[in-house]
Amino acid sequence: MSKPSDKHLQYGKVVDNPWRRLREFTDARIGLGRAGISLPTSEMLAFQLSHAQARDAVHFPLDVEALCARLAGLSNLPNDAPLRLHSQAQDRTTYLQRPDLGRLLDDASREQLAALPAASSQSDLAIVIVDGLSSLAVQQNAAAFLAPLLELLQAEAEPWRLAPVTVVEQGRVAVGDGIGELLNARAVLLLIGERPGLSSPDSLGLYLTWNPRTGLNDAARNCISNVRPAGLPYAEAARRVLYLLREARRLNLSGVKLKDRTQEEVIEHSGRKNFLVSE
Repeated sequence: MSKPSDKHLQYGKVVDNPWRRLREFTDARIGLGRAGISLPTSEMLAFQLSHAQARDAVHFPLDVEALCARLAGLSNLPNDAPLRLHSQAQDRTTYLQRPDLGRLLDDASREQLAALPAASSQSDLAIVIVDGLSSLAVQQNAAAFLAPLLELLQAEAEPWRLAPVTVVEQGRVAVGDGIGELLNARAVLLLIGERPGLSSPDSLGLYLTWNPRTGLNDAARNCISNVRPAGLPYAEAARRVLYLLREARRLNLSGVKLKDRTQEEVIEHSGRKNFLVSE
């Protein structure tokens, strides 16, 4: 049997992958290389670190005091301090095991909102901030995103009357619909920590609902995801939200019938033939 050449003797050293150069454009795990038939030790350790960060993001509690302090420092908010609310999931274990409880406010929170003077007069928009599955995403991105959004809303020719801002612990997406209903708001914008990925434990999701009320499903909402420094920039996310709000008010609807047309390069405007559409 012939002796293998040196180029085949790769055991003990990392074999590079030409795809690795693309990693400067993405956080995805591509071009990892190999050591023998296995991943390099450094890549395996990086994977384990990302997995641990994702798990921590799910279980780490939201620092509500620090978040409210940052929100109070923003201009253009309708009240000095956000209202603190809680879902029917009283702890994190219950929240993870009973998603249905995270979609509803507890009795104390409902009574708190019902007693507000703002609930007796209609507002245009209720902003709801929810910890969701990543408190890290909310802690790091919620106030930073709201700053440019509030500037855009203030500059509108037709002003947006804002309901009091609320912060919900142990909440799911649908909890915003009930809050919007109790605050008598025409629309609700919910900011929530999305399910962490191995490269994105800090992804903030935005959900818009027109005419919010308890019992709506996902088809009634519009979603903008991956709002974070390494994803969708805050200013761009704010621009898309403003577009959807304008269209929702004009059409009196949200969800699957309301399309995001903010991106300049779309197939129907590019002059290129869409192979999915028959002649």
